[in-house]
Amino acid sequence: MPSRFLVLSLVFLAGPLAAQGPSIRLGGEIPAEVDTIYERGLAFLARTQGEDGSWRSRNEHGITGICLMAFLASGEDPNYGAHRHHVKGALRAIISGQERDTGFIPNSMYHHGFAMLALAEAYGAVDEETLWDGSEKEGERQSIAATLEKAIELAVNAQKANRFGGWRYSPTSTDADTSVSGCVLMGLLACRNAGLAVPEETIENAITYMQRNTASSGFVAYSGGIGGGGESMARSSVATLVYAVGHKRETDEFTAALGHISERLDHKETAHTHYFYYYMAQALFQGNPEAWDRWNRDHSSMLAEQQAPDGSFSGSYGDAYGTAMSLLSIALNYRFLPIYERF
Repeated sequence: MPSRFLVLSLVFLAGPLAAQGPSIRLGGEIPAEVDTIYERGLAFLARTQGEDGSWRSRNEHGITGICLMAFLASGEDPNYGAHRHHVKGALRAIISGQERDTGFIPNSMYHHGFAMLALAEAYGAVDEETLWDGSEKEGERQSIAATLEKAIELAVNAQKANRFGGWRYSPTSTDADTSVSGCVLMGLLACRNAGLAVPEETIENAITYMQRNTASSGFVAYSGGIGGGGESMARSSVATLVYAVGHKRETDEFTAALGHISERLDHKETAHTHYFYYYMAQALFQGNPEAWDRWNRDHSSMLAEQQAPDGSFSGSYGDAYGTAMSLLSIALNYRFLPIYERF
């Protein structure tokens, strides 16, 4: 992907791509397969983006957010690179899809969380002066910051109404689970990292909820306290990640969850595999760089074998989802997203 290296050269000459100021640390040698996988995957996403800028349906904005992050994570300039129109189209789709009266980005809190995360990663990196140029949606124009502020408020209010301190599928849910809560919390942490105001109480209450569901073994329950929901390496990975990015590395829960996943690098998830890869990659990268390096090389080789001739990866929520999540699981090799910086 030649343009990535052009961008990297420009970074050294003109400063960081994003206003958030992520440092560009490519680290060690990138596995040989990664660039090829990424190029082919992005080409598939570019071909399958809808005319409205979304993937799948208009009410699944989290999937559009995941696809958007795959483009942003490639290192290509989002304003002048080959995929600038795909980036801007996805941003317009998410912003236009937000419910203006509530701030909710439908159709579930999963989608709300992933959409928040994607917008926060784009904030400061994308030139908003030209975001709506030539768009039929200009009447729905709103800034990324304004969209995020409303989304944050929705998440904060939903948590206040939830006695567990977390989130579930609906903004009005009165129960919670660690999967949805981890997703929303990562969106909020990305917003905070981008310089937006997020109440500290909201972050702390969400982390406390995750801690209540983390056993000394590193097992993380789905809901209802320790022991509920069966074994899940994905949930242990989610917990490890939120503790790291939420500055809770000194806690027993972080140590336990990280130890649990670090001892199981060869684990193969049988359900929601792309979701697992996405979180496992980030959790190991944040908590155990040496383990991540080994896992990353094996994982990259596996993806090279699994990628379809058209560049896609089949996923439980469609090929766009499977492809974008697979790309994001190896995008840590590039470290262009602010949320991929080590905290």
